[in-house]
Amino acid sequence: MSTRSTLSAAAAVLIAALAPAEPAAAASATPVAADVLTLSVGRIGASLSALTGLIGSVCGGMALARTTGKGRAAAWARRNGAVTAFVTGLIAAAVGGIVAATAEGGLGTGNGLGGAYVAVLLGLTAITLGWLARTRSHATAA
Repeated sequence: MSTRSTLSAAAAVLIAALAPAEPAAAASATPVAADVLTLSVGRIGASLSALTGLIGSVCGGMALARTTGKGRAAAWARRNGAVTAFVTGLIAAAVGGIVAATAEGGLGTGNGLGGAYVAVLLGLTAITLGWLARTRSHATAA
């Protein structure tokens, strides 16, 4: 499965998850901790953005390592790894920041706050690796 297909599928799931849900019959004043298996919009958004940040970190690591293999992944990482890491890192950090800013309650309430923190960290890691790989390739080309 190609990276484009993976990112397209992740975007489709994220859009479907953000569809408006039915309001609760009686909302309580204090947030109640969600069940472990309960999927909320915040959890899904944070999980997908963390996955995006992880993909970007791997791409940035491969581009920074300058893989010398002859396979498709090595050739792709040499050409596109740095830019992909930078872009996916920006997406992961932005979505993780939005989920963290809009989450009501603290950690463990089921709003995806912990996943949002992980997504922001992985996004910043991907941005850094992509930037380092891009500046290294420009320095050796000059």
